[in-house]
Amino acid sequence: MPHVCVPDDSPAVLAASAAFPALRERAEVDYHDTLPGTEDVLIERIGTAEVVLNIRSSSRFTARVFASCPRLRLISVWGTGTDHVDLASAAQHGVAVTNTPGVSARSIAEHTLTLLFAVARRIPEMDAAMRRNAWPRGSSVELFGKTCGVIGYGAIGQVFARLAAAIGMRVLIWTMNPARYPGVEFVELEELYRTSDVVSVHLRLSPETENFIGAAQFAMMKSNTILINTARGAIVDQHALWDALTTGRIAGAGLDVFATEPLPQHHPLTSLGNVVLTPHCAGITPEALGAGLQMAVDNIWRFLEGRPQHRVA
Repeated sequence: MPHVCVPDDSPAVLAASAAFPALRERAEVDYHDTLPGTEDVLIERIGTAEVVLNIRSSSRFTARVFASCPRLRLISVWGTGTDHVDLASAAQHGVAVTNTPGVSARSIAEHTLTLLFAVARRIPEMDAAMRRNAWPRGSSVELFGKTCGVIGYGAIGQVFARLAAAIGMRVLIWTMNPARYPGVEFVELEELYRTSDVVSVHLRLSPETENFIGAAQFAMMKSNTILINTARGAIVDQHALWDALTTGRIAGAGLDVFATEPLPQHHPLTSLGNVVLTPHCAGITPEALGAGLQMAVDNIWRFLEGRPQHRVA
C-alpha cells in the first residue's frame, strides 16, 4: 500500500468527506488535523511518505522540504493555487505536483457576486446599524448597466463574467493568454481600469502577478469603483489598497483573500466600513468541497497507476 501523508487538515475538511474512507482503504495514511506551523514540523510529518495530500496553502513546500524528503513522489494539492509549492525544486527532485482545477469555479464565482452585492448594497453596514436600532436609508448602488472589469479568464473568471452579464452589467475582460480563447473580445488593462465600475480579480498568484494591482492601477480607477478579490491577497498591493480605500480613491472592496492569512487581530481593514471581508471561504461549499477532495484523491490513484492528470509540474 502506498504511504500517503496528510500534514495539514486544519480546519478539518478531508476527515469528514466521503473521499477519506476510500483513501484509507487503499493507502497507509498518516493524517494530521493541525497545521505544521514550521518547516521542520512539516518535514517531520512527511517523513518517508511517497505522496502528500496537501490541504492548506499555509504549508509551504520549499527546496529544503524536497531535499529532506527523498521518498516523496507526488504532492496532490486540494485547490487550484500552487504558489506555496516551489515547482522548480519539485521538478529538480522528481516530485510531481497536481491540483484540482475547475471544481470550485461556480462556488467562487457565486461568492464573488455575493461580495459585490454586499459592498454595493452595504449589507453588513446596514445590518449592523439596524441591530443598533437605527434605520439607515438611501446608501445602495444599483449594478444594472454598470461596467464590470474581469481580470483573468480562467474557469472562475468565465463563470463570474456570465453572472455579471446576467444581472445586466457590461463586462470587460482582460487575460494574460488571449490566444487560448478564440472568439472572445478582450480589452487592454488600462481601458479596463479607467472605465470599470467594478474590478474583479481572478488571476493565479505568481512572480508576475504579485502586487499586480498597486498605486498606479488604483490611480486609473474611478472614485466609484468597487474592487473584488477572491483570487490571492498578494495580487493586490496591501498598502496601496489601504490608501485607495481610506482616501476615497475607490469606493469600496470585497475581499476573501489577504496577504497574511488568517487576517491578524485588529488588522486595519477590519476598521473600514466600505470593506466586506470573508475568511478565504469562497470555494468552500458542500458541493465544491466534496468534488475537490475527491479529485485530489483521484489524482493520487491516477499518478500511481501511471496515468497522471491535472499535473502542474
